[in-house]
Amino acid sequence: MKVGIPKELSKQELRVGGTPKTVQRLIKQGFEVLVQSGAGNNANFSDEEYEKAGATIVKTMKELYDQSDIVFKVQPPTDEEVEMMHKGLVTLSYLWPAQNPELLEKLKTKGVNAIAMDAIPRISRAQKMDVLSSMANIAGYRSVIEGANYFGRFLNGQITAAGKVPPAKVLVIGAGVAGLAAIGTAKSLGAIVYAFDTRKEVAEQIESMGGKFLTVDIEEDGATASGYSKVMSKEFIEAEMALFKKMAAEVDIIITTAQIPGREAPKLILEDHVAEMKPGSVIVDLAASTGGNCVLTKDNEVYKTGNGVTIVGKLDQLPTQASDLYGNNLCHLLDDMGKAENFHIDMEDDIVSRAMVTYNGKINWPPKPLPVSPQKKVEETKVEIESPEVTEAKAAKKKAKTTAISLVVIGLFLFLLGKVAPSDFMGHFSVFVLAVFVGWQVIWNVTHALHTPLMSVTNAISGIIIIGGLLQVQNDLSNPMTIIAFFAILVASINIVGGFFVTHRMLKMFKK
Repeated sequence: MKVGIPKELSKQELRVGGTPKTVQRLIKQGFEVLVQSGAGNNANFSDEEYEKAGATIVKTMKELYDQSDIVFKVQPPTDEEVEMMHKGLVTLSYLWPAQNPELLEKLKTKGVNAIAMDAIPRISRAQKMDVLSSMANIAGYRSVIEGANYFGRFLNGQITAAGKVPPAKVLVIGAGVAGLAAIGTAKSLGAIVYAFDTRKEVAEQIESMGGKFLTVDIEEDGATASGYSKVMSKEFIEAEMALFKKMAAEVDIIITTAQIPGREAPKLILEDHVAEMKPGSVIVDLAASTGGNCVLTKDNEVYKTGNGVTIVGKLDQLPTQASDLYGNNLCHLLDDMGKAENFHIDMEDDIVSRAMVTYNGKINWPPKPLPVSPQKKVEETKVEIESPEVTEAKAAKKKAKTTAISLVVIGLFLFLLGKVAPSDFMGHFSVFVLAVFVGWQVIWNVTHALHTPLMSVTNAISGIIIIGGLLQVQNDLSNPMTIIAFFAILVASINIVGGFFVTHRMLKMFKK
């Protein structure tokens, strides 16, 4: 089978459907790879690099579509490209099926099996194919970098001979993949980061990335089974707007990431919010392509408002990095579809059936909903709860019974041992048992607040060793037992002194 990678027709699109690295991976999967001449130029990949990776360079797009069984693209195909497609061709690209019903009709008419990479369901197994997450990760990182560039001041606080520089304050609205990437990047650059999301479940994620979670006093959760946020109530939105207005006057950079699939981006930053912002502040709107979260955002433009606020409506796509991640996502999907040897379209598969928007001359959209985290049915069981007093009494009774049995077993063992063992052995054995008992009591009763475990355990055991060694020392230095006892006393003494030394050092750590 042959995979074709055409050149993107949109002048604004700098990415490409495959890189030399992903070409090598496709060849390992058993595919032949065709690349249109100049396809990777905007992403800094030359035709020579593709050829070295094992791809065949074709001159025209028509030639590439005629020869390919599968096509890797980024942007949805244009009418010109659809005309070049043949029946049975499999295409993988962004399609935005909810917004492009006419395009689906054209693909259906041509008999093209079209996979919308933006429709990959957000379930655990599909994470490696999720192009939205891959690109959102880059967008979140880049939003902070470009926001800092237009801000014109350090993000981190500094104290220099010339004066003190306070850290910048960044507000991230929306804590999805892009939002979390932005939070992590801004925090790593030294900014004070605030984040807001309608989903209460992301609070821990925000805090783990170093941000402070902002919320409103209304008890309403925006989480849904699909993993995206839902439209909130009027009361919640009013409280949300009041919070944003307050934060707009305080922060230096606002990064908005909120989008709802198939709908225009929600308006979160209004004109009066922008009016509250300080001159030199920056708004980076990652939802610019779908209408923008700020009412003043202009898609693919960067401009400054009358009060000196810079609104960024376009970002550098980092095409080299983005193309590599995007190509990897597509390769992962082909892995799941059987690679070249066993390639097949399984419409029973949760991922394929929802991303394959046209199949065998039929439109397969919208798909059946698939919850991100299916809820397990919990069977109700009656549990009898005991009072603490009853529980403690049962535990004490059980412990007493176990102790009594242990004493009886030990006593029986010692009685039988005394019947057969020599009297000298029993004397030494009695001393050993008493030493172990005393040592155990010493270890068990040490207060942890006063001693370290190292000191309490090793000193108790070492004390037993020293007592035993002293009992074995004789005046005759040629006696092997005396030499062994001497070394035992020496090593145990070192251990005791070391234990006290370590404890002393640890206690000093808690002194001012």
